[in-house]
Amino acid sequence: MEIPFVSFLPMEHALDTELRTAFERVYERSWYIEGTEGKSFENAFAGYCGTKYCVGTGNGLDALMLSLKALGIQKGDEVILPSNTFIATALAITYVGATPVFAEPDIKTFNIAPCHIEDKITQKTKAIMPVHLYGQPCDMDPILELALRYNLYIVEDCAQAHGAAYKGRKIGTFGHAAGFSFYPGKNLGALGDAGAVVTDNEALAEKIKALGNYGSDYKYHHIYQGHNSRLDELQAAFLSAKLPLLDKMNAERRRIAKLYMEGIHHPEIILPYVNPDTEPVWHLFSVRCQKRDALEAFLDTKGIGTNKHYPIPIHLQKCYRDLGFGKGSFPIAEEISATQLSLPMYYGMTEEQIGYVIDTINKF
Repeated sequence: MEIPFVSFLPMEHALDTELRTAFERVYERSWYIEGTEGKSFENAFAGYCGTKYCVGTGNGLDALMLSLKALGIQKGDEVILPSNTFIATALAITYVGATPVFAEPDIKTFNIAPCHIEDKITQKTKAIMPVHLYGQPCDMDPILELALRYNLYIVEDCAQAHGAAYKGRKIGTFGHAAGFSFYPGKNLGALGDAGAVVTDNEALAEKIKALGNYGSDYKYHHIYQGHNSRLDELQAAFLSAKLPLLDKMNAERRRIAKLYMEGIHHPEIILPYVNPDTEPVWHLFSVRCQKRDALEAFLDTKGIGTNKHYPIPIHLQKCYRDLGFGKGSFPIAEEISATQLSLPMYYGMTEEQIGYVIDTINKF
């Protein structure tokens, strides 16, 4: 049996009419930037998240970068982030001129560990960027307490956690702003690159919108040295077609994760830990194994697709060599990078496919 790591086909088949209708609607209007589709999706997504405002962006990286820039974070400032996230989180900090400061994650949840944040705070620290990695919400209460005590901004990286909740409240509503990615593989994915910022701060939302539109508050009037990062009408229309199905797709991911958790019994496989205060959306189902590469190769021979997230931690990437870190600088992040493997997880997986993955892993 061949099981891909991810497949969009079941979801696209379920929404075939809606997606084609969305395309036709935009095509017939012949209006592709800054139109009614973008505004409609922004309103709908803000309502879904439980925030007052949503500003569409070109991608998730820009959503984070524009949020930091709008908050006034700049050269000479420091922003704390987890040491085991995707590189976009760090790049957003770098792009505004600030310095990324890594804090270790919790080995059980993969998310930034609040106990490792405080000793990274200096006079230069301006913000904390918690990442709800793999669709697992961070433990936000102690992070909020630290931010309040040290007068820091919080910018949530929600790129992998659309619809996830912490203590009954959707992620994206805890920080001063939160960035989402709608890359096609996300739980809510466009058919190309797209992103958004959600916030309850009207002035911040207006500034982010202007910064993403060449720094312009109205045509040919530029109040900031801005960027070109807008959610185009076509992607907004596709996202509006998909948003009503998001809770159903997340529920299916939870069902698959439950079957994995109940069915995988192997002494060398460490299953994900779920904080009882959280409701994950399982963007990825990540296990750990000291023989990760052998497990990956074994599953490949059995036709099961997998992926590693992420095999080289940011502090060891060539592009961040100037920060001066070497191997051993962040041992928890490095342990996760060396042992983590993501299993197939997508809307539309059949019972037979799920059972085959479970049985195959148990035979490793």
